[in-house]
Amino acid sequence: MDRTLITNAMILDGSGAAPFAGDVLVEGQRIASVQRGGGLPRGGARVIDGAGATLMPGLVEPHGHVSYPDAASNADFTRLPPEEHVLVTMRNARTMLDCGYTSVLSGAAAKPRLDIVIRNEIDAGRIPGPRYLANGPEITVTGGLGDDNALHLPHLETPTFAWVADGPDEIRKACRLLVRERTDLLKLNVSGDTGPRNSRSQRAVMTDAEMAAAMEIARAAGVRVCAHARSAESVKMCVRHGLGIIYHANFADEEALDLLEANREWCFVVPALGLTYQACYAASEWGFTPEKAREHGLLHELEVSVDTMGQMRKRGIRVLPGGDYGFAWNPHGTYARDLLRQVKPGYLADLLLVDGDPLADIKRLQSQDALLAIMKDGYLHKAPATAAVGSPA
Repeated sequence: MDRTLITNAMILDGSGAAPFAGDVLVEGQRIASVQRGGGLPRGGARVIDGAGATLMPGLVEPHGHVSYPDAASNADFTRLPPEEHVLVTMRNARTMLDCGYTSVLSGAAAKPRLDIVIRNEIDAGRIPGPRYLANGPEITVTGGLGDDNALHLPHLETPTFAWVADGPDEIRKACRLLVRERTDLLKLNVSGDTGPRNSRSQRAVMTDAEMAAAMEIARAAGVRVCAHARSAESVKMCVRHGLGIIYHANFADEEALDLLEANREWCFVVPALGLTYQACYAASEWGFTPEKAREHGLLHELEVSVDTMGQMRKRGIRVLPGGDYGFAWNPHGTYARDLLRQVKPGYLADLLLVDGDPLADIKRLQSQDALLAIMKDGYLHKAPATAAVGSPA
């Protein structure tokens, strides 16, 4: 069994406790021992001298779009040919791991099997990438987010990144087909979104019957379900149907917040406000100026969202940092702008050795140069030059 001993590190263990000096021993895929003050025996292990750097858990992206090609429009997701799209997704997976993200929960794929294929290759050790919970395309309804079909064009020739399904039976079939392909997750677009063609963010577009059909298939197959849900009603629908991963929740009202608080043990919100902020203030190069952001209601959405997230924090609702990266103004490789694991025996050995103190300067996590070592499953994806094999002790 491979053994790696990291010595002389400041251990930020992810429990909420203050960092402490010590050693960490990794055996195989898991952390075997954590010793405050150091002094763990080397015993033939490969030794990495932390030199006072911070040792912390690998980062987790709960709203990843690994197959999104830093696109400036929804059509860019589907116009990219499958052959090139596989290569783009492979590069993005590598970039995520290079940036210290050792796990990703996919928020949807740009094509039906892209996530699944890349996950399989990563799991087999044939390409580098984070631990990957794969998703299919977003499942939407006619007129919902992702339905970019046009009446004057044949349905199958119109670029659209979501799977359009109407009524419980069509929703069931879409879910069953994705489960057949061995997806880990299903994604439902329950609300609209801010944009010139989509139903608005403040509206729920799926019906209770459609959501119930999706949850029926997911529970039978044992897969998780996540949802794009910006409106108050869409958030309430998610909680009522037992859907535990809610993306955005910008316009959650008092009743929705009460439901989230009452079910906070199993229900998680991933706001992804970084994407909204970037779209408001950093997308002029692609024709979306702050003036257009205000015109389309995006600045208002951002202002409301900041207040909503503050209320969630006060109520103890579980909020996860997720970036929604993969758009031109929010590209892959710029992660950690909106920041689970722990460094304890028995936990998976997903570890980062960071030059400096990320508690004092969170921007250290945005610099690949500051990541001295990256370990996933006990394997050193990036090793420092100080690694050496220790003599028995």
